[in-house]
Amino acid sequence: MDPLPVMSLYSSLPHNIRQNLTSFSGTLFISNKTRDCEDRSYNIPAHETVSSLPLQMGLYFSAIFFPFWWVSELVMLHLKYSMLPGYYQLILLAAIIILTLTESVRLCLGYMGNLQEKLPELAGFWLLSFVIQLPVILFLLTDESIIITPLERGVHIIYFSLLVLELVVGFRALREMTNHLVKRFYLQQFHKSELFQRHQRSQETGIPFQIGPVFHV
Repeated sequence: MDPLPVMSLYSSLPHNIRQNLTSFSGTLFISNKTRDCEDRSYNIPAHETVSSLPLQMGLYFSAIFFPFWWVSELVMLHLKYSMLPGYYQLILLAAIIILTLTESVRLCLGYMGNLQEKLPELAGFWLLSFVIQLPVILFLLTDESIIITPLERGVHIIYFSLLVLELVVGFRALREMTNHLVKRFYLQQFHKSELFQRHQRSQETGIPFQIGPVFHV
């Protein structure tokens, strides 16, 4: 049985989205599943958590900082709007709207994926950070044609630093969570197989089948 569809069940996202995000995580991180599951370390605590504290700290600071970034960007855009060419006016407006909408979804997915250990949500958070937020903030930070003010440069640098931090620690959290869920899945399958074999032996020998101590997965 493939562990990826099973892992995608632990998500509130639409079916197609969570399947694609789970497949994305599996493609990146489940190359060593056989080696990990052959070490016979079956004593995984029932309540073991794989949530990332550094990632949660980054999300917390981002949630606090983003309103300040948003207000600063709107104020500076209002001051320099008339000095910009028409196409740059539209580009900046689109960039702020995209960042605002994506940031709300991104932080929500990050909190759910990390705290509730939901793999599709965490993968969605990482993809939004890398594919959308990072290119847009780099554009706002480096394109001098948009008349970057000192205040904008400062808040963009802070925003960019938090984003890079979340990408790095988020990648590690995504890898650890994927490997943990895959390992737990295979241990569950091994335990079910072991119980089935014991039941078969009890039928062959006539010895009553008794379930011994059950390890937690």
